[in-house]
This record gives sequence, structure tokens and C-alpha cells, in this order.
Amino acid sequence: MFNQISTQASKLINLTKRHNNNSRTKIIAITSGKGGVGKSTFTANISYIFAKLNKKVLVVDADIGLANMQILFDLKPQYTINDYLEHNISLDKILLKTQYQNISLVAGKSGHNFLLTNSQNQFSRVIKEIQSSEKFDYIFIDTGAGLNKQVQEFLDIADEIVAVTTTDPSALTDVYALIKMLSLSKKRIFMVFNHTKSFNIGQTITQSLINLASKNKLNKNFMVKYLGNIIVDLNIATTGRLRKLYSKELTYSNCAIALHKISDNLIKEIS
Repeated sequence: MFNQISTQASKLINLTKRHNNNSRTKIIAITSGKGGVGKSTFTANISYIFAKLNKKVLVVDADIGLANMQILFDLKPQYTINDYLEHNISLDKILLKTQYQNISLVAGKSGHNFLLTNSQNQFSRVIKEIQSSEKFDYIFIDTGAGLNKQVQEFLDIADEIVAVTTTDPSALTDVYALIKMLSLSKKRIFMVFNHTKSFNIGQTITQSLINLASKNKLNKNFMVKYLGNIIVDLNIATTGRLRKLYSKELTYSNCAIALHKISDNLIKEIS
């Protein structure tokens, strides 16, 4: 199952370009490989937890053409990242304040086909410019699904990468493709299992992925670290439909408690 790696993924294996490692602003890419695993909801909610720790957080909707982060934050953006790149809109105009203290958003444009003739590294240029301003402690990039060039561009500049996945076989195949690709240019990846019944299930599957990587002789210095799991909870979908964050509205729910544990584990690793 895990060995069904797409030819597209293999073409994307490149040496990552160095970026400003001296900046205090950390870039964390949230990715998945497969769509529909709850990646965007995870990104929005974990950003709220970080913000509650008095950290200045920016969420960047990098799901080019299928942006939905403005819905989760209940915003109607006048300008998006596409306006900055295509119409020379100033950076300050695309940094949108949300209703949540310490959280800002750079929105994407849904249903839009990015038309720059030479789009390579254009998106990462926006992130680097924001990082160099040091207005934020953390930049969370919500990447698109899959392993296309635009996703790879964001992964290349990230200081840390968190993969959100499920126990679905196709999701696991895609996340292994992601591991295989990143093992050539990154030091580690963090794993989060969504919609799983227990912590141990995600832990066991993560270990299976590590064993498979070892068997296939991937970079032995590349680390796959398990952060935790979020169980199935209908309240997550309900709050999403209401354009609210479950980490705020359902503080004592099992899903919010699990997300807090994941956040704690991530902070310990990256601090």
C-alpha cells in the first residue's frame, strides 16, 4: 500500500533552498498529501491555541484555487495573496485581522487560476517577506492537498512540517509519499492523526511508517515524530458550519483537549 508512490511525487524531490534561519518568526507548514482529512480545520484551531499563549500568529491559506480559511475565520477578505502577486496590492492590505486576538490571516482566492507566467517561488517570496518583518511569532501555512509544485514550494521554506492524516489507506499512501520526498531535504516531519479512535492507533501506524522508511533505506537521519490524535467528534463539523473554532467554543470537549495535547507536544519540540 505504502509503496504506491506517484511519479509526480518523485519528480518533486529537490534540494531545499535556504531561507533566513535567523528570524525569530517560525514557519510551520500544515500539509496532508490527501485532501479531506481535516487539515484546514486543524490549522485554524491550533493557531487559536498558540494565540492564547500570547503568541502573534499568522495563518496563510496556501490552498491555491480552493481556499476556504476565510470561511473558518468568518471573514470576507477584500484582498488575497493573489492580489499581492498579480495586482501589486501592498503587503499590509493582505494581512487581515481576525476576530480572534493575536491571529491574522492571509486569505487565498477560491476558484481562481493563478496566471503568473513564471510563478516559481512567487508564493514563497510572500512568506519570506512577512517573515523578515518579524511581526509574528509563528506563520502557519495551510497547504493544498497533493504534492504539486506549489505545495512543494511552501514545504521548502518551512522550518517545521506537520502532516495531518487519517487511517484511510489512500491517505496513508499519500503521507508516505510525502515522507519519502521530504527525507531528502528536511530533518523531520511531525505526524497528527485525525478522526482516529485512540492515541495508540496513530502511534502504531506512525511506527509502521518509520519501519517502512527504514526498510526502503530512506535517509536514516530523517525523523518521523508522532504528536497525537484527534478522535471523531461531530461537534467539529458543527462548529465549522457555524464558522466557529471548536478549540474556543468547546474548550472541555475531547477534541479540544486532544488538540491542546498536540499543541503542547509541538511547542516542546520546536521551542
